[in-house]
Amino acid sequence: MTVTPTPNTHTAPDDSRTPLLSVRGLEVQFPTRRRTLTAIQDVNFDVMPGEILGVVGESGAGKSMTGNAIIGLLEPPGRIARGEVRFLGQDLTQLDQAGLRKIRGRDIGAIFQDPLTSLNPLYRIGDMLVETLLTHLDISRGEAERRAIGILTEVGIPAAHERFRHYPHQFSGGMRQRVVIALALCTEPRLVLADEPTTALDVSVQAQIINLLKRLCRERGTAVILVTHDMGVIAETADRVAVMYAGRIVEIGPVREVVKNPRHPYTVGLMAAIPHIGGTTTQLAQIEGSMPRLDAIPSGCAFNPRCQRRFARCTEAVPALLSVAPGHETACYLYSDEAEGVRP
Repeated sequence: MTVTPTPNTHTAPDDSRTPLLSVRGLEVQFPTRRRTLTAIQDVNFDVMPGEILGVVGESGAGKSMTGNAIIGLLEPPGRIARGEVRFLGQDLTQLDQAGLRKIRGRDIGAIFQDPLTSLNPLYRIGDMLVETLLTHLDISRGEAERRAIGILTEVGIPAAHERFRHYPHQFSGGMRQRVVIALALCTEPRLVLADEPTTALDVSVQAQIINLLKRLCRERGTAVILVTHDMGVIAETADRVAVMYAGRIVEIGPVREVVKNPRHPYTVGLMAAIPHIGGTTTQLAQIEGSMPRLDAIPSGCAFNPRCQRRFARCTEAVPALLSVAPGHETACYLYSDEAEGVRP
């Protein structure tokens, strides 16, 4: 989805409130025969009630894996090696799968990239919605059916009473994604993980789905972690944005601040690669090189081989997140005392 970044202007939640979700020191590892590979390292962020946090980066940056780790859906042999994921004060990393299943679907919903893989082709969509409601809420089947039809209407499924009994293959891609959103929101969760929810859809449908997700979450007060590779979607949707590279957060802050004044060279490159309506540039900017493999992450800042502004310190140690503006942090030595004489 190509969108000229016009930062979201709706007011972000009050940061003085207690975070709904607090991630601290999250590290995900994959043991192999030869060595243990670290895919996610020292990831820290909060999500406030009602906030939309965008997580952006190239393929392989660790966006989806971070989301899956939070909700306990890591593919084996992936494991959380250390860190905390506190949701409503409870550390989810200490729960077994049965405990996680009680929270997923009830308090945490999920929307994934391909609606066809999220919906069971053997079940009518109404049956899936009713089963979800009966599993997580103490209501009768009649009430569950009424609520299911209501949420289908709310997400924009026409003739919901009739479509309630249809199978997934009888819906278009955009309508299937609306059904997935209905499944994620039907139990009125406090948090929704939306992992590339519009990638498989055409541009016009993408815009409809993003607007639908924003409206429903605003009306319900639901917080969202929106995972995407598209900075334009983030700019139009999120309150804050976390930029990931090689398994780490390299920049995080209010979306307006990050879009208008990116600090990390990687974020600067991402923003420069977005086409602007009415621009005269004939060739898009690009970041030379590619995301490093897990078994070949360079020492120091992982971005240093692709960075045009690197200096000696960048290859020696991993930079910590530094405050560069209120609520805006970046993991770059250019903003440390060690960059004296290096900054332009």
